Amino acid sequence: MTLVLSLDPGDPTPPYEQLRRQLADLIAAGQLRPDDRLPPLRQLAGDLGVAVGTVARTYRELEQEGLLTSRRGGGTRVASGGRVPTRDRRQLLGGMVAELVTRARGLGFTDEEIVVALDRQLR
Repeated sequence: MTLVLSLDPGDPTPPYEQLRRQLADLIAAGQLRPDDRLPPLRQLAGDLGVAVGTVARTYRELEQEGLLTSRRGGGTRVASGGRVPTRDRRQLLGGMVAELVTRARGLGFTDEEIVVALDRQLR
């Protein structure tokens, strides 16, 4: 399994939170399933160009939410029996669209320009 994660340096959200949100969304969408193994801290930090502590904080917060489990020698995995996010796929998509609209408006785009851009992407 290859994870596609990215950090936006222009986003005022801290990198650990960007990463936490992406992983939580992948779990909620079922793209990361129970017992799937996540990359080691150093590997993911190197891939994303961030400090190991940033990834460690992300994993720790997701563990506290019951989404991940970590074991020495066993790596970090998606929790099999922990709290599962209650958001369904439509709620997840709605949140992603809301975030996109907020960011686009913040950059000065009109609602009409946003709708046209989304329509082009969907074609």
